[in-house]
Amino acid sequence: MIKKKGYCLLSNDVETTSIWYNILRDETGKKILDDGLPKLLELYQLNNIKSTFFFTAYIAKRFPEIVKMVIPFGHEVASHGKSHIKENGFDVMPYERQRRHLEESKKLLEDISGQEVISFRAPALRINQDTVGALIDSGFKIDSSIASQRFDFFMSFGGIKKLKWMFAPRLPYKTTEKSLFKRGNGPIVEVPLSAMVLPYIGTTMRMFPHLTALQRSFLSMENKINGKPIVFNIHPNELIDESDGKRIINRRVKNSFTYIIQDWARAKLKVKNLGEAALYLYGKEIKYFKENNYSFSTIKDYCKTVGLI
Repeated sequence: MIKKKGYCLLSNDVETTSIWYNILRDETGKKILDDGLPKLLELYQLNNIKSTFFFTAYIAKRFPEIVKMVIPFGHEVASHGKSHIKENGFDVMPYERQRRHLEESKKLLEDISGQEVISFRAPALRINQDTVGALIDSGFKIDSSIASQRFDFFMSFGGIKKLKWMFAPRLPYKTTEKSLFKRGNGPIVEVPLSAMVLPYIGTTMRMFPHLTALQRSFLSMENKINGKPIVFNIHPNELIDESDGKRIINRRVKNSFTYIIQDWARAKLKVKNLGEAALYLYGKEIKYFKENNYSFSTIKDYCKTVGLI
């Protein structure tokens, strides 16, 4: 039996979200520029890792140096939409608005980076039936907005629509021209984020580090069976510390039950192990995959290597 090569695709969503304040703020973007992103880039450089960075157009326009910083290290520049505000969720925008947001973010990132931008991840992984068409028509080739078999969707915006995660293919696949959730022969490749009920991401790693270690072992076991790449996601804002400021949990929804689940409880949990603690935990994840001889790659290069694009 020929052993399948293990790939680890580390990805990063770069936005102005403050985990501590639970809002979008330019001050957080500045701290990411000065502190969070340099720490992340240093960790990757020490481990000879190439990664994919999904930037919102907002943070790229406000702090273009954030995008420029990743270029010398050979990382992939990718789109995280125009902004992370609730009204710009791809699950609530119609086709034309989605296409316009995608085209604007793509052009801005290409102008700043000098790279062709072909990969996209929706803010908060929120998409709808029009997203695949908007991606095709705006020149994207890869999406990474699906978290196959992830079951904590009720904790985030657009939760009910994310129920489709439960039935999406686990391995990277070409989608249909009408749905990112289904395998087909369309021009968009879906590279799902790793999940086993809970997502394999920085937030879970910080909140439940022991559970994440167990989750990582199961995902690695799956990789040995079918070659499914490990796709991890972290945010540079997880590596900064804003706890010196007074924290007020802002209410983003009207429904009281939804507020308790999506705002209050979520905000309380999400501040665990921020800053240096997050950097240490992430280093442990990387060490595991290095010791087990995984190949680190950008999402774009992985898709080219395995013949998906």
